[in-house]
Amino acid sequence: MKSNAPAQPASSAVKPRCFARSVLTVLQQERSLEAVTVDREKQTISLATLGRADVAGLSNRITAEFAAAQNSPDAPTCSLLTGNTDCARCDTPLSPAERALVNIRADEHSTTIARVTCPTAPKFWLWRNFPLPKVVQRDVEFLEHADEHDHADEWKWQLALAAACGALALLAAYVVPAAWRIPVFALSFLAGAWFPAEEVWERLQQRMIDVHFLMLAVAVGSASIGAWGEGATLLFLFSLSGGLEHYALGRTQKEIRSLFHDAPKTATVVDELGNEREVKVESLRPGARLLVKPGNQFPVDAEIVRGATESDESNLTGEATPVRKDVGDAVLAGTINLWGAVEVTVTRSAAESSLQKIIRLIREAQHQKAPSQKFTDRFSTWYTYFVMALSLVMFFVWWLGFKLPPFTSDGEIRSAFYRTMTLLVVSSPCALVLSIPSAVLAAIAWGARHGVLIRGGAAVEKLADVNVVALDKTGTLTTGELRVENIESYPSGREPDVARLAYSLERLSTHPLARAITRHGKQHGLVALEFDRFESVTGQGIKARRGGVDTWLGRREWVFSSTQARQLAAPQPPAAGLSEIWLAQDGLVGRIVLRDDIRPQARGVVDELRRENLRTVVLTGDRHAAAEHLWSELHLDEVRAELKPEDKVAAIKSFSDAGSRVAMVGDGVNDAPSLAVAHVGVAMGARGSDAALEQADVVLMHDRLENFLAAFRLSQRARSIIRQNLFVSLGTVAVLVAFAMLGKIPLTLGVVGHEGSTVVVVMNSLRLLLGGHHERQRSSS
Repeated sequence: MKSNAPAQPASSAVKPRCFARSVLTVLQQERSLEAVTVDREKQTISLATLGRADVAGLSNRITAEFAAAQNSPDAPTCSLLTGNTDCARCDTPLSPAERALVNIRADEHSTTIARVTCPTAPKFWLWRNFPLPKVVQRDVEFLEHADEHDHADEWKWQLALAAACGALALLAAYVVPAAWRIPVFALSFLAGAWFPAEEVWERLQQRMIDVHFLMLAVAVGSASIGAWGEGATLLFLFSLSGGLEHYALGRTQKEIRSLFHDAPKTATVVDELGNEREVKVESLRPGARLLVKPGNQFPVDAEIVRGATESDESNLTGEATPVRKDVGDAVLAGTINLWGAVEVTVTRSAAESSLQKIIRLIREAQHQKAPSQKFTDRFSTWYTYFVMALSLVMFFVWWLGFKLPPFTSDGEIRSAFYRTMTLLVVSSPCALVLSIPSAVLAAIAWGARHGVLIRGGAAVEKLADVNVVALDKTGTLTTGELRVENIESYPSGREPDVARLAYSLERLSTHPLARAITRHGKQHGLVALEFDRFESVTGQGIKARRGGVDTWLGRREWVFSSTQARQLAAPQPPAAGLSEIWLAQDGLVGRIVLRDDIRPQARGVVDELRRENLRTVVLTGDRHAAAEHLWSELHLDEVRAELKPEDKVAAIKSFSDAGSRVAMVGDGVNDAPSLAVAHVGVAMGARGSDAALEQADVVLMHDRLENFLAAFRLSQRARSIIRQNLFVSLGTVAVLVAFAMLGKIPLTLGVVGHEGSTVVVVMNSLRLLLGGHHERQRSSS
């Protein structure tokens, strides 16, 4: 039978790729991203982020999704990119529940897709604009530390050449005939100056000079007046201290690299027919189904959909005990599947996995300078020019003013040029330049090795100043691993309906309560319902509509004030340590009771904080009864309950306005604004929300609250060592310069004092690595 419908062109069978769905996926995976605007008139893409973010990676990803949604030979353009807010004709349009998670605004010039969030959050957004390219493919780069491995053993070559420099200098001075002395000294100079000359050349190409230039200048000057022995001694000690410096920093890098096992390069994908094939990890995208066999690492962040096992998460969370994993549980990239063959679905691409994110944060932390280091960097540059000018002036003062011979020493009378070389050496700021970064890098390395990621030198310094510690309740003072304790329905007998409705509404949320309900639903095989409308009410709950019937899910007061549930004689609130979620629909009221235990270590940590003269304050959105129970159990200084995110921000600002330095410890998306305004933001664990991890100055990767104590004490020790280093470096320069100005110190002794102070500073900083276990023991005791 022939159809009367008109023939359609082949291309019309192909629907456009939904740009809104693509952006929603990125928003769910990257909590630091808040909004995306495509401006067709200005030909730009704008990204709004909250806290620290991988802006380049986000830009590349959004650009790639934009390119996929553009008009092409086989698909039309997504309607959102033409000024229409309706994406119903796309290949996979947003469901009403998903549509309620984002705000979409579009006109003839631009389209904006933003996360639904609290009213306070947009004030903290940072917008960045990027040109609108036609097609940009995203490249996923794995952080394999190739450059670091290439230079890991450089210190060995430096020490070898330093030894050759010293040996050749001894041969020239005491062994070889006089005719061979200068050639052997020249070889000694070549060995000692090899690595410093490389750095000097790189700096000169940038039109910059530093202490390496001064040292080489002094060595050449010494040779020019026949003081070959002093010049060789200078180069020997300078290259030796450089080798020891690189050894210490290499030890720091080694500590960081040893954090993680080599990430897997391939994964086993299972298709719809059950066929298996090996693919590269970087090609995996969210939604792909993988088979992970016992003993293998999970290649990306994923969720178990079939089977059960235990996971070794020690390299990410520091937890030595294997963690049970069942259907619906999340697994993290880089952790090890111990005994069960499981199938998982990918939740994040390789570049956005927890493992890669933490490695990226560590690498960024090493390049973030402390405020005092920024000052010494600026100071040392101008100081170098000052030293050169002073030395030039003093040469003429000694020559013309004190009538000393200009270049040739006469017995006990040293020439003006000799004294100038000595002044150059002893006043060079080598030790000063290394005094702060060596301590900061050692602190970062020790912390990363023991589960404390300190994001740069500024955090190292600021954490030691804290005198108030504000803590979130759920996931910080409690375990955060909520579980469904009981489901009640009114009338009774409809508990399965309550469970299914709650699962259908909470499965798209990342709140700890929602995760517990979602996990319960997946473990019991519940089938999610689709809703026509979906509205998230900040700080209260969720309102949705299906088939003309409204459903409320959230706080007791909100549900009872908004629905027929007000006619119900509500039961008493649950006991302390339990949380509740209420649900109401036409003819049905239900309650889900969840348990979240206080961390066993919480009481000891609070007591230790008090011994450190730190005030402890809990800021929670939970009810007053639960907060009071926490206050009585842990002996906290203050608790504030039923706070919305903006209330937490206001509380922290009030402490700051009163002159306190606040460290905010949290783990959820709602904590991100609080972390932003605190003096120091501290995020709990690799399992914490992306927004909290990106915003925090310090990340407790091992998900252990007691590690905050280790971080605080490490920061205090690092500050103390920085002060010691500054005293040694500046004190040595002051003493040696005074003697050099008086002409009371020979060049050789000046070299020993100068290089000795540099070695002392580096070795003193290395104590943070070698002796930092005391902080660990104290925080665990």
